[in-house]
Amino acid sequence: MTDPSTRQSADRRMVVAAAQLGPVQLEESRESAVTRLVTMLRTAAARGAEFVVFPELAFTTFFPRWWNEDQDEVDARFFESSMPSPDTQPLFDTARDLGVGFYVGYAELVPADQSPDGRTRRFNTAILVAPNGEIIGKYRKIHLPGHADHKPEAAFQHLEKRYFEVGDLGFPVYRFMDALVGMLICNDRRWPEAYRVLGLQGAEMVTLGYNTPTENLHYPEPPAQRVAQHLLMAQAMAYQNAVWVVQSAKAGFENGFRMFGNSVIVAPTGEVVAKTTSEDDEVIVHDCDLSLGDDLRRTMFNLEAHRRPEHYGLIVERTGVRITPANEI
Repeated sequence: MTDPSTRQSADRRMVVAAAQLGPVQLEESRESAVTRLVTMLRTAAARGAEFVVFPELAFTTFFPRWWNEDQDEVDARFFESSMPSPDTQPLFDTARDLGVGFYVGYAELVPADQSPDGRTRRFNTAILVAPNGEIIGKYRKIHLPGHADHKPEAAFQHLEKRYFEVGDLGFPVYRFMDALVGMLICNDRRWPEAYRVLGLQGAEMVTLGYNTPTENLHYPEPPAQRVAQHLLMAQAMAYQNAVWVVQSAKAGFENGFRMFGNSVIVAPTGEVVAKTTSEDDEVIVHDCDLSLGDDLRRTMFNLEAHRRPEHYGLIVERTGVRITPANEI
C-alpha cells in the first residue's frame, strides 16, 4: 500500500449518505425498523449514494435506557445472534440489488458454542457491508459510557456497561470500494485516541452511528451545548486526522426520552458539508473527494514526520488522572 503521506492526489470520489433514523419506539418491531432503513437506502441510492451510514443500534429502540433483570428477555428482544438475521435480511438484499454498501450498528450476541471461551458474549457492534451484500468488516464499541448498576432515582438509565462488553477487535481499517474506511460507535467520538489509531492505519473516512440523549444523565447541561460539543468533536477529529467523518444519529422522542439528531458529514478540512435538519428519518448526501485530505496528510498532519511517540507514554500507561507536577519532587 502506498504511504498516505506520499499518496498522489487523484480524482477519487465516493457519494456517501448519512441515513438518520427517527425514533424507534419500544413496541416497534424489528421488521418495521428494517422497512424504514430499506426506504432510506432506496432514497439514498436514488440520489446517487454508493455508501450509506446508518445509526448505532439501528434495529431497535435504545434499550440500555431501561433496567431489565431478565437477560433472556433482553437477548431475545434486542440482540442479534447472526447477521444477517431473517429480520434484517431485506436490508442486505436491497443493498445488493441496488449495488450500495452500508454501515449499520446493532446489538451482537455471540452464543456460548461460538465463543472461544465457551461463554455467551454481548457487544455494541457495527459492520461494514459491501455493495454485493457481503460483510467485509466488523467493529465492537470500545468506549462504553454510562453505568452497570441500577439508578432508580435517575430520569433514565444508561446501562451500556451492564448489557455490553468492551469491544475486543481494536480499531480496524478496511479497504472499502476505493477508500480506506474505519468504524467507530457513538461515545468513541469523544476519544481522540480512537481516531488517531485509525489515522495511523491510513484511514480516509471514519463512519460512526450514535444514539445521544438530549439530556445529560449526570448533571444539568443545556441541549444546545450538547449539540455544539457534538459538532465540535466531529469537525476537530476530521481535521486533526485529515479524514472524512460521516456520523448518523437515531433521533427524536423514544417513549418520551429524546435524542438529538444533527447527523453530519464533515470534510477533512473540518468543514461541515451536510447536516440533517430534523429528528425524523432523513437522508443527507455528499459527493466526497477522497483525495481532499492528501495535502494535509503530506504536510500539517504528516504523522511519520512530526509525531513523537517517545513522549506519549502516559497515554497508554495511565488510565486515570494522577497529579504529578514537574516542579515537585
